[in-house]
Amino acid sequence: MKQHLTYIVWPALAGLLAALLILDRWVLPRAPDAQQTQSDPVSYAAAVREATPSVVNIYTAKLVVQGRRPLLDNHFLRGLAQHPSERRRIERSLGSGVIMTVQGHILTNNHVIAGADAIQVMLYDGRSANAVVIGTDSATDLAVLKVELPDLQPIELGDSDAARVGDVVLAIGNPLGFGHSVTQGIVSALGRFGLQLNTYEDYIQTDAIIHLGNSGGALIDTRGRLLGINTLIYTSPNQAQNASTGIGISLAIPESLAIFVMQDLIDYGEVIRGWLGVSVEPIGATPASGDRNQKLSVLEVAPDGPAQIAGVQVGDIITSINGEPVQDGRLTMHRIAMLRPGEQVSIELQRNRQSLELHAVVGALNHSTGPGAVNP
Repeated sequence: MKQHLTYIVWPALAGLLAALLILDRWVLPRAPDAQQTQSDPVSYAAAVREATPSVVNIYTAKLVVQGRRPLLDNHFLRGLAQHPSERRRIERSLGSGVIMTVQGHILTNNHVIAGADAIQVMLYDGRSANAVVIGTDSATDLAVLKVELPDLQPIELGDSDAARVGDVVLAIGNPLGFGHSVTQGIVSALGRFGLQLNTYEDYIQTDAIIHLGNSGGALIDTRGRLLGINTLIYTSPNQAQNASTGIGISLAIPESLAIFVMQDLIDYGEVIRGWLGVSVEPIGATPASGDRNQKLSVLEVAPDGPAQIAGVQVGDIITSINGEPVQDGRLTMHRIAMLRPGEQVSIELQRNRQSLELHAVVGALNHSTGPGAVNP
């Protein structure tokens, strides 16, 4: 009898389980929220909502004094003039910035506030305040402002070093004075340089549309985290100088470089950069070729500089720094500039077909040494 029941119960249980599986997968309707989730279009509203309160509009005013008329420079004729005073006018401009700390530090571009006599910052919630300049760095075209306002929302930091070509990005700023606006694109390229606009160039290239007034605004990822500071619109030489849009080539300063500069400006009032005291020239393959065997030929060694003290000589071929092969000579030198004076750096090089490893103590770059194009 027990064996007979076994033959009946097990097939019945198996059939019941199969029926439940069929009902769940093909017959029973899905929950409404699951259906809604599948049908929703792709949206970056959450990222924009997260980052927008941290992006500010910047308005500057500059007092411009027009020069005297040539006749007024004549001592005898100057007294005959009824209005010898110089003409004055107010020149206004606009830009964007990013709130970085609850204390009110704001990152923007140096060219946004250069020469300004008054700087006003307007927040997304409508509040406004006058800003003071904490420090500027023309070598990277970055500046740090500060406002005294409560309840500020600093932007969440992303990781620009982990950015990949093809990643979706969003640009937030104050284009043409319209207020907060958002454009969307992808990361088109990384490590762009050679524009000769700034001493240290290591741009993120994106096709997110950038307009005049977006300078200093935020380039964010799809989670609302900061990837860079929107800086430049690349235009061809044949394009009008006052064109309000680019041609799909927009450039942003990576978040990692911007944070480095900002922290130094807050702590020291200037950017303290590492210095080895060598002039170099990239040789071998170029990054565009896909070959990662670029090297640096030493053209000059500064007397009593860190490199000379370590034993580096003119004609040496530098192959790696701190164990990392030289993949892009200019970017390698930029990374050295981001080292702190006093840090030790290992230099692997070739000399007369021999491989050597030297150790140098990083010095401090100052105005007398000058960075040069490739002078780390």
